[in-house]
Amino acid sequence: MGDVAIKEQSENTEESWLGLLFTIACAFAFAFALRVFVFQPFTIPSASMEPNLIEGDYIITSKYSVGYGKFAAAPLPFPIKNGRLFSRGPERGDIIVFKPEGRAQYYIKRVVGLPGDRVQMIAGLLYVNDDVHPQTKSALDAHSDTEFYGAEVRNENFGGTNTHQIFEHIKNHPGDNTKVYIVPDNQYFMMGDNRDHSGDSRLPRVQGGVGFVPSENIIGKAEFILLSAKPEVVFYKPWTWHKLRGSRFFKGLK
Repeated sequence: MGDVAIKEQSENTEESWLGLLFTIACAFAFAFALRVFVFQPFTIPSASMEPNLIEGDYIITSKYSVGYGKFAAAPLPFPIKNGRLFSRGPERGDIIVFKPEGRAQYYIKRVVGLPGDRVQMIAGLLYVNDDVHPQTKSALDAHSDTEFYGAEVRNENFGGTNTHQIFEHIKNHPGDNTKVYIVPDNQYFMMGDNRDHSGDSRLPRVQGGVGFVPSENIIGKAEFILLSAKPEVVFYKPWTWHKLRGSRFFKGLK
């Protein structure tokens, strides 16, 4: 009887381990599927999208809202080389995460030019298809967590209901006056909201910009800020949590 009991106990232990491993595998598969097909988190590493996104913001991007390109499952390959599966945009004004050609890093910028658009900067104002987009000035919030206190804040609108803010920081910046860019088919023109501190589509990749961004290089649309942390925050050190920016938690983006 003793030997039988030991054998039964051994079999039960093996079944328990197999059940646990199966549960863990399912959890990983579910998390991976969410990351590939639904949402993906990113951290903002620079000031190029201020005042709307600041360094230390943790954002959530949706992939289903724009479809799936060749980097949808990065670092694993995705069976798309040209265009995007279930493509749904993006639209002018969307904040988009993408990978420029020839670079390993992710970038985040705002779409200002769609395929076929004519884009130009004249005296710091953005023209799309020869129409200037209205920009009204507003005051910089005294409590803003930014180093660009001398920046002029402008409200920019692309003709929809949402208005977003941009920074104009350096007068007569080289990026304030550009040639006319005609956006090729299946590509997009991206710009940072911190206009004078953004390497974007105004410059080719060899000069520190991103050039035109192919449709298949788009990762997802930034939907909201999950949380935001100052550089001093270390998440495994609870005594630093008071440096979290609570006012930016669950903040929608536009």
